[in-house]
Amino acid sequence: MTLPTEAPGTRPGPTAAALLSGTGLAKAFGPTTALHDAALTVEAGELVAVMGPSGSGKSTLLHCLAGIVRPDAGAVRYRGTRLEELTDAGRSALRRTDFGFLFQFGQLVPELTCLENVALPLRLNGLRRRPAEKLAREWLERLEVTGTASQRPSAVSGGEGQRVAMARALVTGPRVVFADEPTGALDSLNSERVLRLLRTAARESGAAVVLVTHEARVAAYADREVVVRDGRTITR
Repeated sequence: MTLPTEAPGTRPGPTAAALLSGTGLAKAFGPTTALHDAALTVEAGELVAVMGPSGSGKSTLLHCLAGIVRPDAGAVRYRGTRLEELTDAGRSALRRTDFGFLFQFGQLVPELTCLENVALPLRLNGLRRRPAEKLAREWLERLEVTGTASQRPSAVSGGEGQRVAMARALVTGPRVVFADEPTGALDSLNSERVLRLLRTAARESGAAVVLVTHEARVAAYADREVVVRDGRTITR
């Protein structure tokens, strides 16, 4: 099945309340301040681009919002619950079920086939192999990489591998997808294809997307932009 396309910057319909928010976020690594009074709010179905040069704090902001890093100050709320008040096990459970992740180099498991990679999050959540692989195959079809199912990541192209990684990020039906420079290793043609598919798949599932990038052409696919500069956030 081929997903429909939309024009870059198309906003979703209005939503009732913020799905995820970070306020007053501060984080330092030793003497280096990564975030200082940063803030970001994301609604369901919205794609927000977090922009900034290398070292600006944008990836740290993403890690705080995803519960990977505890902020030194401030609060991160997901569906009204403060993430920093959850146990490590509670935050890990959210990352397995409610949060999906897409990284610059895909980070697929090289020993597994592409189908097994996509099914892996479902298997880790206790789903049996056959139904997990059925769902995984459906996502590979939606993202136009069905032919990669039996191949290992080393045998597929960069663009195909990133779409397999996207299928893995979306297969659990996450409410929020965190994408950290997801097209940084791709050429312009594959970048555009990945971004169109990511935006449309997220729209169809109602997921929010937090997209970290330093490229204006990538940010153009978002509904709005938040710039991180010297650890502070500026909403455009």
